[in-house]
Amino acid sequence: MERLLENVLRRVVVDGRLKVTTASGRTMTLGNAPPGQKPVALRITCPAAQRDICLDPELKLGEAYMNGTLVMEEGTIADFLDLVMAQPLAVNPTAPAKLLYLLRRVLRRITQFNPPGRSQRNVAHHYDIDGRLYSLFLDHDRQYSCAYFEHEGQSLDDAQLAKKRHIAAKLVLDRAGLDVLDIGSGWGGLGLYLAEMAGAKVQGVTLSSEQLALSRHRAAERGLADRVNFTLRDYRDVEGAFDRIVSVGMFEHVGVGHFGAFFRKARSLLKDDGVMLLHAIGRSDPPSVTNPFITKYIFPGGYIPALSEVLPHIERAGLVVTDVELLRLHYAETLKAWRQRFLARREEAARLTDERFCRMWEFYLASSEMAFRHQGLNVFQIQLARRQQSVPLTRDYVAAAEDRLRRAEAAARAPLRLAGE
Repeated sequence: MERLLENVLRRVVVDGRLKVTTASGRTMTLGNAPPGQKPVALRITCPAAQRDICLDPELKLGEAYMNGTLVMEEGTIADFLDLVMAQPLAVNPTAPAKLLYLLRRVLRRITQFNPPGRSQRNVAHHYDIDGRLYSLFLDHDRQYSCAYFEHEGQSLDDAQLAKKRHIAAKLVLDRAGLDVLDIGSGWGGLGLYLAEMAGAKVQGVTLSSEQLALSRHRAAERGLADRVNFTLRDYRDVEGAFDRIVSVGMFEHVGVGHFGAFFRKARSLLKDDGVMLLHAIGRSDPPSVTNPFITKYIFPGGYIPALSEVLPHIERAGLVVTDVELLRLHYAETLKAWRQRFLARREEAARLTDERFCRMWEFYLASSEMAFRHQGLNVFQIQLARRQQSVPLTRDYVAAAEDRLRRAEAAARAPLRLAGE
């Protein structure tokens, strides 16, 4: 297995420099970086981990880091993943890895079968853990989805506010009192923003009891409980008619076998002149499978689709695509900020969980960042309507709406006062 590992790594690592110490103690140096460039160095501590990485690298590499059998000696796990995932040439997988991929492809509809009960269990796996963990690395509003960086160097908090503003603008909130459905309302930040800044009446639905409790507390605390109602409900059980529907970071949990039902339900809930905005992770590559490490440890039942898998279901549901925007590197920058903030407070995270969990979470954030940076993942925002006349003729309204919302944000901001005033 040691020879197989070396052969694979030498075919993969062309740019940069990687030092690998195998379980037997032998060190190999890979790549063609110029002399003096600091290499990334790692050590594999046991033969079993080395064998498993060769056979199933997509799953076992992350597990080895979690278990401490892959140890970074120079650089971080993010440096290693950045180096490997940015390589210019694709490598043919080993025969076992290829067979595992084909098996996962065949079984993907089973692993993504998400009826209501299973959907709630999948959501609880990730979101109903100690809420203090998320406060360590998210922005103050707990936006757990791609931020919108308007310029280089923008802070995470400002970029997440810009995301909410950008989404609100695309919802064409042209009058107060519009009924908005937020599918997958998270910790309530977007729903509260739409009510406070655009005068909307918001119904938010989530499958996380932890998120629901905090969302309701925040609505009451800000005096918005009469305009924002959060409930524990599957989107398939929602009834009523809505002027606007928004869904941010939830579609990845629907599952490929449920896409048609999702859009048919959305159309049935949308008024004739309604507008919907779907914000979700997508892939630039053809349809594939979910990374097995992410499926096993992070988002069971989840899937990142290609647009080619999504658009046919939209068409068949009788909805009109009125706008599509791809946010390419925005999520890479978001994940980088999350990773840096998590590592800065890693000791607190370890006290809340344990060392193995912290290594798992670091690997999740780092590998996800590099997938967006180097391997074709992006975020799509698809604007939908039942009638194409529901959206203005040109996109000028987006910038105009963002300007209005900025002024509303400034007006709502409490003025600073000196002590004693």
